[in-house]
Amino acid sequence: MKNMFNLQNRRYIGNKYKLLDWIFDNVEKNCEGDSVLDIFAGTGVVAERFLKSHKKVVLNDFLYSNEVIFNAFFNSNGADYEHLRSVAEKLSELSKQNKRQNYFDKHFGGKFFSKNDAREIGFIRERLEALLESKKLEKKEYYILLASLVYSIDHISNTVGHYDAYFKNKEIKDRFEYKLIQNLDTTSNDIEILREDANIVAETTTADIVFIDPPYNSRQYSRFYHILENLVEWKKPKLHGVALKPEAENMSDYSRSNAKVVFSDLIEKLDCKYLVVTYNNTFNSKSSSSQNKITLEEITDILKRKATTKVLSKSYRFFNSGKTEFKDHKEYLFITEVRHD
Repeated sequence: MKNMFNLQNRRYIGNKYKLLDWIFDNVEKNCEGDSVLDIFAGTGVVAERFLKSHKKVVLNDFLYSNEVIFNAFFNSNGADYEHLRSVAEKLSELSKQNKRQNYFDKHFGGKFFSKNDAREIGFIRERLEALLESKKLEKKEYYILLASLVYSIDHISNTVGHYDAYFKNKEIKDRFEYKLIQNLDTTSNDIEILREDANIVAETTTADIVFIDPPYNSRQYSRFYHILENLVEWKKPKLHGVALKPEAENMSDYSRSNAKVVFSDLIEKLDCKYLVVTYNNTFNSKSSSSQNKITLEEITDILKRKATTKVLSKSYRFFNSGKTEFKDHKEYLFITEVRHD
């Protein structure tokens, strides 16, 4: 198997990877504690950085694909990579010999992927489920192999980086290569992985530091990454529309008009010493899908009601589909030291 995928090697809107040094310089200056809750963990890159300086790290995200990825990277110590490489190579070899149509290539071949690539992807997904059910794979091996499939298809998809649409009138070449992810050494950490609504997690989970990076605009992540969700859940739902999406589910209130209310509820419920919140100023974007559901002033007021809050900012180039120009775009970082009366 050539080269392996690291945690940050995926395309994801709102990814904080390039901002990590700035975020953590300020976290280290202003926060203390041994435990962290990354309550909208997304790609997991922020949680990975916290591993270096904090014993307990809790990751929460409501996407099924992110839950699998977190288990693969953060919760698979001791996995036998010699065995995993052997399984992956055998599956890759068999997939290239397979000529039978499957759910994945029937729907996505010739659109999001080449027909041949989609057939190989669907074949491997079916085999992974069969190997788990027959107990020929341990659960942590299954997570690594499934997360590896997610990373492998994301790397070659005929899209701008999400799955709301695909490029049309374009020849799609065969590019699929099944490559493994490289898991993280978390033997010195206490890892907990959740897939739950953030406001419910806030009622039951405590930590010294809570990192909060919610979606602020109308882009529903479960819809933007529907193919990855479909691949991971593997329920083979009926699909609709040009983008071939299933019926809507797992929708976030943070991408709706009541975002301010649910954010305020979240902040009120959290039991912690420090809140670390990121925000970007796209509220006045010309694109309705990019417009934030909470204004900078609203989020500032909500946090300051909780306790003393520092507001930091940094110029940053925002994700842009090409339709909107963001001038003077900034990323904001709020650090709140919570009062415990």
